[in-house]
Amino acid sequence: MKLKAQLMDEAALGRALMRISHEIIERNRGVENVVLVGVRRRGEPIAQRIRGNIHKIEDKSVPCGSLDIRYYRDDLSRLSELPETASPVLPFEVTDRDVVLCDDVIYTGRTARAAIEAIFSLGRPRSIQLAVLIDRGHRELPIRPDFVGKNIPTSRSELVEVRLPEFDGETGVYLMDLAQE
Repeated sequence: MKLKAQLMDEAALGRALMRISHEIIERNRGVENVVLVGVRRRGEPIAQRIRGNIHKIEDKSVPCGSLDIRYYRDDLSRLSELPETASPVLPFEVTDRDVVLCDDVIYTGRTARAAIEAIFSLGRPRSIQLAVLIDRGHRELPIRPDFVGKNIPTSRSELVEVRLPEFDGETGVYLMDLAQE
């Protein structure tokens, strides 16, 4: 992979997440019924940052958990003939709550679909909303995020890489070229 461009630095990423936080509060008329769920891996720290922002803005603590959606993916049969499945666990109830799924990048929509299915396996939320840092297009399913940090039109030969200190030791969003030279 070859670096094509830096799309966001640490400050721009922070501003985008702060804007998303404000939009979540506005859309839900406060946060009394809101829970945040980060999609593993990079959705987890994004959800935590949004939680911190909401606390700064509203002085209220929002429940926050993470979801491992690998058992809900529609490509499990490609990975194994008899894939193991596990039930997701969150430290709070989702029934009758406004669940905000948080992820780093939305591309085909398949990860979001799997996350929605995992949430429904836990209960019946009042609503499910989707917050993503980057929307790169190329949807294969009729899924649209409710909150977007930045829209980045890409080609299929490109990759959007979100780097966070928890995993990468740095903060930024980069456009990578997958094409072979």
